[in-house]
Amino acid sequence: MGGAFVAAAVLARLGGRIGLPTIPLFILAGILLGPHTPGVVLLSDPHDLEMLSALGLVLLLFYLGLEFHMDDLKSGGRKMALAGGTYLALNVGAGLGFGFALGWGTSEALVLAGVLGISSSAIVTKVLVDTGRLGNPETKPILGIIVVEDIFLALYLAALQPVLSGADSLAAAVMDGGKAFGFLLLLALVARFGTKVVGRLMDTRDDELLVISFLGAAVFVAGVSEWFGVADAIGAFMVGLMVGSTASGERVRKLVHPLRDAFGAIFFFGFGLSIDPGDLPTVFWPVLAAVAVTLLMNVLAGLGAARIYGFGAGPAANISTTLLARGEFALILATMAATAGLDDRLSPFIAGYVLLLAVLGPLAAGRSKWLARILPGGRDPVREPEPELSGAR
Repeated sequence: MGGAFVAAAVLARLGGRIGLPTIPLFILAGILLGPHTPGVVLLSDPHDLEMLSALGLVLLLFYLGLEFHMDDLKSGGRKMALAGGTYLALNVGAGLGFGFALGWGTSEALVLAGVLGISSSAIVTKVLVDTGRLGNPETKPILGIIVVEDIFLALYLAALQPVLSGADSLAAAVMDGGKAFGFLLLLALVARFGTKVVGRLMDTRDDELLVISFLGAAVFVAGVSEWFGVADAIGAFMVGLMVGSTASGERVRKLVHPLRDAFGAIFFFGFGLSIDPGDLPTVFWPVLAAVAVTLLMNVLAGLGAARIYGFGAGPAANISTTLLARGEFALILATMAATAGLDDRLSPFIAGYVLLLAVLGPLAAGRSKWLARILPGGRDPVREPEPELSGAR
C-alpha cells in the first residue's frame, strides 16, 4: 500500500506539471506496477488490494452524498428522474444495440448494455472535485443522474445474474429485484424522515469520535447494501445524504477530505492493477467504436438534461463530459462475464474501453468549453468558476 501511495503521488506530481488530471495517472501507476507489465510488481494478485479499493469507493460516494442536499432531492425529483431516464435510455439502449452489432452473443450484448450505459460514480465525483464544479447549477442534474443510475444498477444486476448463471427462474430474479428495491426504499425513508436521529448520533464535539462515527456508518451501510443486492456505492451515498443534512455536516465534509483523497487514489491504483495491456490490441477497433458511440450518446444526453433544467450550452457540455467516464461497475461486469464463461474477448474489451474513457473523461471535463462552442447556442459559453482550493492539483 505504501508503494501504491508513493507511485501514485510521483506520477500525479509529474502529470500535474503538464496539466494532466490525477485519475488516469493513478490508474497508470497501477498498470506499471501490476502483475501484467515487466519490472517491479507491487502486487501479484490485484484482489489483495480489494478491501482498500472498496473503502476508497465508499468514501468517494459518501462525500458525494454530503454535497447533495435533501432539499435538492425533494425539489428536483421529477426532473432528476427524467434526466436520469433519458441518460439511461440513450446509453443503455446504444450499448445493447452495439452488443448485438458485434455479434458476440445475446448474453454478451446484455453485459455490454451495462458497460456502455453506466457512468463511473467514483470518477464523476473526483472530476467534480478536481474541476471545482460542486457548486455549479449543472452539478445537481449530474448527481441526480448518478442516483438514478445506481437505482437502475441494483435492478439490472438482479435481472442479469440469473441470465449469466443460466438460471431460467423468473421468480428468483423478481425476488432479488424486490429485495434490492425494498432496501433502497428503506434507505430513502430514513434519509427523508430520520435526519434528526442521525444528527443525534453524530452530535459530538470530539473530532476523533465524529470520524469514527461517520466512517463506521458509511462502511456498515455500504456492506449491508451489498448484501441486499444494492451497490455499496449507493448505500454510502445515502449515508452521506443523511449526514450532510445534520448540524455536523460541515465538520464531516472537512474531516473526510484526507480520507477521501488517500483511499480514492488507492481505488484508481487498484483499478490499474487489473488491466493487462497485452490483451488490448485484439479488441482495438471494437473499443474505438464503443468510445465513439459513448461520446455521441453522452452529448445527446447532456443536451437533453440541459433542456430539462433550462441550461445553456456551457452546462450541457459539462454534463456530457463529466458523465463520460466508465469504471468500477464495468469491471464488476467483466468479472461476472469471465466467471460465467462468456466470450473471451469481452474482458479485454471492457478493460480497454474503461481505460480509454477513464483517461478521456477527466481530460474532456477539464476542456468542456471546447465542446460548448460547437453545441447549439454555444458561441458564448458561460465562464467556468475557478477550481476550489481543496480540489486543485
